[in-house]
Amino acid sequence: MTTTDAGGMHGGTRNVPARTARLAPPLDPGFRPMWLAQATLAAEVRATRAGARVALAVAQPGGSAWHREAWVHPAGHPGQAASYRAVEREAKFLLWSRGGSRLYVDGPASLVAYLSRHYAAEPTGRFDAGFMGPRLFGVPFEVVGAPEAEFPPAREVGAALGRHLDGCRIGFDLGASDRKAAAVIDGEVVFSEEIAWDPVRHADPQWHVDQINDSLRRAAAHLPRVDAIGGSSAGAYIDNEVRAASLFRSVPPDLFETRVRGLFHELQAAWGGIPFVVVNDGEVTALAGSMLAGAGALLGIAMGSSQAAGYVDREGRLTSRIDELAFAPVDDASDAPLDEWSGDRGCGVQYFSQQATGRLMGPAGIEVDADTPLPERLVQLQERMAAGDPRADLVYRTVGTSFGYALLQYREHYDLDHLLLLGRVMTGAGGDVIIETAKAVLSAEDPAAAEQVTFHLADERQKRHGQAVAAASLPELR
Repeated sequence: MTTTDAGGMHGGTRNVPARTARLAPPLDPGFRPMWLAQATLAAEVRATRAGARVALAVAQPGGSAWHREAWVHPAGHPGQAASYRAVEREAKFLLWSRGGSRLYVDGPASLVAYLSRHYAAEPTGRFDAGFMGPRLFGVPFEVVGAPEAEFPPAREVGAALGRHLDGCRIGFDLGASDRKAAAVIDGEVVFSEEIAWDPVRHADPQWHVDQINDSLRRAAAHLPRVDAIGGSSAGAYIDNEVRAASLFRSVPPDLFETRVRGLFHELQAAWGGIPFVVVNDGEVTALAGSMLAGAGALLGIAMGSSQAAGYVDREGRLTSRIDELAFAPVDDASDAPLDEWSGDRGCGVQYFSQQATGRLMGPAGIEVDADTPLPERLVQLQERMAAGDPRADLVYRTVGTSFGYALLQYREHYDLDHLLLLGRVMTGAGGDVIIETAKAVLSAEDPAAAEQVTFHLADERQKRHGQAVAAASLPELR
């Protein structure tokens, strides 16, 4: 693993920046960093001495809860509506970085009513509420108006998962285009392979079970016995249950409930009930980075077909946060690009993934057929970058500038000393430009931050084997 220094503050004391960003993404001049917009509005409200402080908390059924504050203008002020929307943006970031089925609000009754209407009636709010409530936690989503003194206490339930290297284990990862499996003995990879598959097209849950089991058996053939199995996959997993995952998007809802939700419990039973743990792939990526770096307080970001993320706390533990930063807002511009799934604007996926590089090639003047898939567009962009095309450089500088501002925002929500960057967008010279430009933003906006975070990059072998070992290490032997 290679490391380079650049920015990270313990906790989230918000600096009050200038009203305009010091650096602008060259191909996206309308980009309005959410970090900057929220801090500027809070400063404006406090300066009037007529506004109100708002306390927020997002809580999970399992006991974790996180607190934040925001500020709103008083009734009748011309900026009241904008300040209410800013609170909703803050709540959205909380929901998608932490996850929770209940949003507590200590603020004006009109604000509580505004947020209740948003989650009940607005399409983007209904998406958030439907995912966070019934889909993820199996309960209705609620907005609760209450005094801050009645909020659940701020606490984060850590998961004692990972770093268990004893015995004979299988680690697997399920991606959209391939599935990986590795045989690991006392922390050493003795076999690994990738097999291409296309799970999104298949509606039969048994097909998914058979394909995953095939990879497990192929890895098991290289072990004297199998003591435990650990795995990762894109999506949301709680207590080894599939709560939401794009891999199964073609499976009808009734079959999802009866077969897919408990798919890994079914596989565990088929393997004799041995310890079997499955978590989000971003979490395993962060765990792998933490194990390679020998450090905690690490946020992993993978810029691939989407934006994946995972976090390991200062003690090196995975937490109960969901870290779905693809849906977390980073751009406050009114015409920010739309996320095709949630329908919301300014979400991370449109800035830190193949969707970002694909949409920026046009503004850069790089002609590409409209039917060209995003992975192929990225290959063309990388080829142009390698050939020294300045238009390709502009694409990566745009991504890097946006990412620098998003990183300032992330630092307010994560105790963050280390940043691990992966994914195909980060491959090659373009990845170097993204890091260079992000560091320039940190230096320009918060020089102290630029001294404190360490950037990490993993080479291909470390990514492949580190992920396998981290996944395999998830279960603790009985």
